[in-house]
Amino acid sequence: MKTFRAHWLICSGTGCQSAGSLAVKAALDDEIAKQGLAEEVKIVETGCNGYCAAGPVMVAYPEGIFYQFLSPEDVPELVSEHLVKGRPVQRLFYREPEKKELIPEMLDIPFFAHQKLIVLRNKGLIDPEVIDEYIARDGYLGAGQALLEMESGQIIDEVKKSGLRGRGGGGFSTGMKWEFCAATPGDVKYVLCNADEGDPGAFMDRSVLEADPHAVLEGMLIAARAIGAHDGYIYCRAEYPLAVKRLNIAIDQARDYGLLGQDIMGSGFDFDLEIYQGAGAFVCGEETALMTSIEGKRGMPRPRPPFPAVKGLWQKPTVLNNVETYANIAQIIRHGGEWYASIGTETSKGTKVFALTGAVNNIGLVEVPMGTPLRTIIYDIGGGIPGKKRRFKAVQLGGPSGGCIPEQYLDLPCDYEAITQAGAIMGSGGMIVMDDQTCMVDMARFFMDFVQDESCGKCTPCREGTRRMLQILERITQGQGRETDIPLLEELSAMIKDAALCGLGQTGPNPVLSTLRYFRDEYEVHIFQKKCPAKRCPELIDFVVDPDQCTSCGLCFRNCPVDAVIWTKAKKGEEKKPAWIDRDKCVKCLTCISSCKFDAID
Repeated sequence: MKTFRAHWLICSGTGCQSAGSLAVKAALDDEIAKQGLAEEVKIVETGCNGYCAAGPVMVAYPEGIFYQFLSPEDVPELVSEHLVKGRPVQRLFYREPEKKELIPEMLDIPFFAHQKLIVLRNKGLIDPEVIDEYIARDGYLGAGQALLEMESGQIIDEVKKSGLRGRGGGGFSTGMKWEFCAATPGDVKYVLCNADEGDPGAFMDRSVLEADPHAVLEGMLIAARAIGAHDGYIYCRAEYPLAVKRLNIAIDQARDYGLLGQDIMGSGFDFDLEIYQGAGAFVCGEETALMTSIEGKRGMPRPRPPFPAVKGLWQKPTVLNNVETYANIAQIIRHGGEWYASIGTETSKGTKVFALTGAVNNIGLVEVPMGTPLRTIIYDIGGGIPGKKRRFKAVQLGGPSGGCIPEQYLDLPCDYEAITQAGAIMGSGGMIVMDDQTCMVDMARFFMDFVQDESCGKCTPCREGTRRMLQILERITQGQGRETDIPLLEELSAMIKDAALCGLGQTGPNPVLSTLRYFRDEYEVHIFQKKCPAKRCPELIDFVVDPDQCTSCGLCFRNCPVDAVIWTKAKKGEEKKPAWIDRDKCVKCLTCISSCKFDAID
């Protein structure tokens, strides 16, 4: 095997690709060839590194130096200084925001140092399109153990012992789900993977599939052995072209290596799978709607029972788990259920992957032990709220089906029970941070608009109830709220939760209920005073500059897209004059308010 004196691992996940990582990779290849180093240095395209806020990112081994915000223009200096002269380029190091301290090594950076990786253990370390690199990291050892050394019941016992709960939202015991399906008679059974990630702000499953597709294939293979299935499907939305591409490559490679198909590893066990691309319907994240879609019908949920473990895909016993759940399985088999159960809390075992986004410095993919406080994730890993004058207000957990957790619960442990008691749900792992510029009524309107738009329309409570709730929220944010609106929202929420057919409708009112629970005063100000405290609802803002607050910095003038801000830069010796807004030109786009650092616009 050819050896290299240096491996430079550049992130080529969707996030870094959108920031230009492929152009950086091409420039590196050209410059290394130009310097005659092609035989000594290998440039590897990995999946998502996790630190999306700093992309494009690259880690230079053997030193383990982390480079961020790369561009093709940086490449000649990187090659000549780091590779030729042995002097890492400090200006591209991570810099600690408060202390301004340079941190060269990746594992010393707080974003990485506070994480514990099981699902993401290979992120940024392997080429996801080369099966040998996955195998070199102990890939398919768990599958080999399950197929050659264990019976179905032993596999299920280890998964039950681990305490692994489904990471797709419901949190049901994975081992029990497998046990129910294994006990159901039938010659034909199916293993399905739900990769139809559709929550706004969520990118956990996409990143895992792009960075480590074989971990999911191996988990599905073990699940198939446990329940006696020989066919499987990965239901992945077509909006994930890179994930689909790498999954197809991984499936082909696994077949070539005898890890899918007939008589896998000489065990006598047959299993194969294929990808089914969804059209992006959020409701198809619900398990029965997903199965209906694979059957070639319109993706709509069906009543339960019977549950999929008894009658699922084509009325056959079926196990369905999401990407993250399957990515845990091989490690549980390799290290044992007790090892996995030693991580986390009493009722929520193992780790959880979160897509940390919103008003936070370090946007990215995070994996932490269950029970980790929200404060640790948002501040120690996420780096806190951008802007010295901004403060944390709330975090939305669980996407449109979840709820808002306010500041007083920042020390809440992230486990299923604690989050549910606080009025949200774990969901698949979306974590959207909001600062004090967020209007909670408008945020509830946004999520209700999403839920209403994505409702399949099959059941009346969801179809009509969410529409009515959206109309009320729109009226409130437009300054037309009524005294009866809050009780009516609560009544409609209770009705929809009790009567809707599937999880989309049953959890749809959660953002409204959680904001009413913690931010009721904002609703009341909108309704009775016709004001938006966060200055986010255009119909409730006058767009007038407060001369006492304005510092005449000119930011609102420079950022206004329609030249509605009138401002003149003071000459030397002249007194600064505050800006003012021509309200005939103003289109209420909120750009001036977002630009102003002094809250001078009302």
